[in-house]
Amino acid sequence: MEEQVEMVGRAFVEHYYHLFDTQRSSLSSLYHQSSMLTFEGQRLQGVDHICFKLNHLPFDKCHHLISTIDTQPSSSAGGIVVFVSGSLRLAGEEHPLRFSQMFHLMPTLQGSFYVQNDIFRLNYG
Repeated sequence: MEEQVEMVGRAFVEHYYHLFDTQRSSLSSLYHQSSMLTFEGQRLQGVDHICFKLNHLPFDKCHHLISTIDTQPSSSAGGIVVFVSGSLRLAGEEHPLRFSQMFHLMPTLQGSFYVQNDIFRLNYG
């Protein structure tokens, strides 16, 4: 069970950040109407609000470099908690920004997962 949770978490992280860095508008397929995002303290709910925020960030090109991925099964039926730390390199910027992000993934009836909860923070200092 733990191996499967880790495998799903790592595959999700790879997929999510690949889409974010190359086709950000495609992230909408990973969220539902009940999904929630807290982005630097701003709380958003629903796929439309979340994707509007992610697609209108003040940068177009970026590249995520993942440092750590931690996963746990959640007590919710088949859910997985994923915690990611890494750095974000923005086009034209010399220094990368450190970040942390937490996802709570929930299973779909089709056998895949969607993001129920997403919390993102830049790490300063």
